[in-house]
Amino acid sequence: MKKPQQLRDHLVTAIPALADNPDRLLIFVEGGGIAGTYKPGLSFEYRYTIEMVITDFAGAPEAVMLPLLQWLTRHQAELLANPANREKLTFEVDVLADDLVDLAIKLPLTERIRVVRDDQGNLQLQHLPEPPTEGEHADTLAGGAVFDGGALVATLPAIGA
Repeated sequence: MKKPQQLRDHLVTAIPALADNPDRLLIFVEGGGIAGTYKPGLSFEYRYTIEMVITDFAGAPEAVMLPLLQWLTRHQAELLANPANREKLTFEVDVLADDLVDLAIKLPLTERIRVVRDDQGNLQLQHLPEPPTEGEHADTLAGGAVFDGGALVATLPAIGA
């Protein structure tokens, strides 16, 4: 599974509070399963829910939500595009102090794995990318600085194919 680490890397890059202390971002994989088709070959799909927890977070919630939505636009677009899936992205907040929270976010993810035999007879794994979204969502994927009331809250990295 590659998406949990890809998401972590994206959020640590985008959110200044996490760039300073990446250990405050915890990521757990829950309810995992694999779906095979019983067609010839061993290709399959991982299906799981990520729970990510940002501990002792003092920033604006948008500093987390915007980078998350940007990442989903490229790496799990159907979670945003399909109205039936939109309720599956959830969060909870544990208020620790007036300006400090623990923020937990849950989102379902999938990853397709193709298994092919190479010229030497070995089985090779191919982690298949999501369908491209670059054309329609080029502005979202371009990234940029995010300000709230004149204060920098996040810097969205550009996401390529």
